[in-house]
Amino acid sequence: MFRRLRSLIPAFTLLTFSAAMPVAAQRSAPPVATKVPKVDTLHGTAVVDDYAWFRDRNNPAVIAHLNAENSYTESMTAGTQGLRDALYAELVGRIKETDLSVPSWDAPYWYYTRTEQGQPYPIFCRKLKTLESTEEIIFDQNAEAKGRKFLSLGGFDVSPDHSRLAVLVDTTGYEDFTLRVKDLRTGKYLRDRKEKLGFGLAWASDNQTLFYMSTDSAKRGDRVWRHSVGTSVRNDVSVFHEPNVLFNVGVQRLRSGRFIAISSGSFTQGETRVIDAAHPTRPARLIAMRRPNVEYDVEHGNGYFWIVTNDGAPNFMVARVRDDAQNLSQWERWLAPRADVFVENISVFEKFTVVSERREGLRRLSITPTAGGASHDVSFPEAAYGVSLAANPMFESPVLRFTYSSLVTPSTVIDYDMVTRERTVKKTQEVLGGYDPTKYGVERRMAKARDGVMVPVSIVYRLPLVRDGKRPLLEYAYGSYGANTEPTFNSNRVSLLDRGVVYAIAHIRGGQEMGRAWYDDGKMLKKKNTFNDFVDVGEFLVAEGYTSKDRMLANGGSAGGLLMGVVANMRPDLYKAIIAAVPFVDVINTMSDASIPLTAQEWEQWGNPARADEYAYMRSYGEYENVERKAYPAMLVTSGLNDSRVAYWEPTKWVARLREFKTDGNPLVLRMNMGAGHGGSSGRYERLKEIAFDYAFMLEQVGLSGAVP
Repeated sequence: MFRRLRSLIPAFTLLTFSAAMPVAAQRSAPPVATKVPKVDTLHGTAVVDDYAWFRDRNNPAVIAHLNAENSYTESMTAGTQGLRDALYAELVGRIKETDLSVPSWDAPYWYYTRTEQGQPYPIFCRKLKTLESTEEIIFDQNAEAKGRKFLSLGGFDVSPDHSRLAVLVDTTGYEDFTLRVKDLRTGKYLRDRKEKLGFGLAWASDNQTLFYMSTDSAKRGDRVWRHSVGTSVRNDVSVFHEPNVLFNVGVQRLRSGRFIAISSGSFTQGETRVIDAAHPTRPARLIAMRRPNVEYDVEHGNGYFWIVTNDGAPNFMVARVRDDAQNLSQWERWLAPRADVFVENISVFEKFTVVSERREGLRRLSITPTAGGASHDVSFPEAAYGVSLAANPMFESPVLRFTYSSLVTPSTVIDYDMVTRERTVKKTQEVLGGYDPTKYGVERRMAKARDGVMVPVSIVYRLPLVRDGKRPLLEYAYGSYGANTEPTFNSNRVSLLDRGVVYAIAHIRGGQEMGRAWYDDGKMLKKKNTFNDFVDVGEFLVAEGYTSKDRMLANGGSAGGLLMGVVANMRPDLYKAIIAAVPFVDVINTMSDASIPLTAQEWEQWGNPARADEYAYMRSYGEYENVERKAYPAMLVTSGLNDSRVAYWEPTKWVARLREFKTDGNPLVLRMNMGAGHGGSSGRYERLKEIAFDYAFMLEQVGLSGAVP
């Protein structure tokens, strides 16, 4: 089930921050935010918010203030322009600008994407039957983005007979998608068009019927529609509506191709309905009615619905039911729950099932023959790594495609024959510029948190490493929604490693790296475990000699930016600088307003301030409310004016309040992208410029602005 989270990884969108701004000639004074007191009463207590007025983006004073912040940021960082240029050249120099993805077979076509030097977006292509056939471009994102500052995709789905392409396009960053349908036989767009939609598309087997999703006023996916291509969208039929504001709706075609699944779920329960893809106008069938604290996801194959559920299984299990059963809720257990194994999902093939599991913090792939027999695991060679399944569009295929990498091993696409167990490396990411993985070391350490829990830490650095505390170190974490931070490769990171920076991922509670309990212990009235874990990992890294307090950097984005806000208040002495990307730093005010996107659903993540105990707990750590008159680290804060997941006013208010209270002379700068949203700019070159900007800020704070690799 797809949920819109306060995460830096929106579907189909490049991870990026904001667009570059011109260099100012000289430094200026920081913008002074006008205080306009707004008084609310919560649980009998008057609460004053002096900066609530920033919410009105139609107020010219708001835009003027944001422009002033951008000018001040560029003035304060103008001295790093040379370093930015050098870093950008390095980042671009490591990527193969003209490149090709591994073609994927979806009979009778080979599908792939390619990039061209100088072009910011991918080109989606296919070839008929053989790779020697003439290339057909089915969607050139560069052409679609011409004349626009932003373009991202929220859905991309070719019809089962390969004759039509349905796409969802966002041109602002606010994640309001427009549905377009293209006739791949003529290359022309059809008249079918619908605006302000959410993520998700699904074709029926007739290649004529298309399911899509709309959102409510708070951008919650609440309704699924059926559209017949070639007819007016005014005649589209609503096939499902979810009125409960805690629930988010999703739609997809299951892997076997036989069913369309409509899911509706909160963070604690859910249910799924299925529609026969061959008969798309028939009523949907309910798999199992929603029940408190019971979650499940559905796949289909070989005459069964396969269910991954926590029903009586805290770490989830796999059950199944015949797809022609009268009562689809009468599941039979197929894979029993295990206390030390967290079941993530299942992928069903004609002759095999593949279960993604997490053991000891790392993902494993377990393969079982459909006809019965012993299961086996796909093994991986390194102590810390990341693995993810590719699209695998052919249900009948005996070959499983996945992508593997580690902190030092570039992304590698592997075809695994589930019969012979042979692996074929289809492609290894080319890292230009002479990258040599043997020059780097990787460690997997366990840091003891203050309550005795052992927190995994993945560490990478340039060899040799002397643990004398003299190295700078960047500590990163996310730690919310059960999202995991995998220890995977990033070629951009080499620019930091080669300048001596140690990079550490703190796998803190709030994610699910160590199982479902790891998530449950990092949300609601246990959320402080997330923050304590991060600080305790930082203390561990200093105690073990990887770095020192005056050499340590902290970074997190979105809900990880909330983490940065709390850590800045908790332990400003522990970090030399903090980089908070699109930070969710106004948690109480946001959670008090159900009209804001995501709010109502996330009452099950952070709490509802209308409840006295939950308000008191949130108030005890709230990033904005707990800013104090004391010294803070150097800070770079980023945001986007069109952000629908973390509104621009949150970091703007936070920066204003920090400026009002902080007693230090350390830099505090806000970089606001005036033309994008949560993910920032959508093109890859602007993305690299922004990474160079962030890296330059970090390196300057630890005295490495003149260092060369």
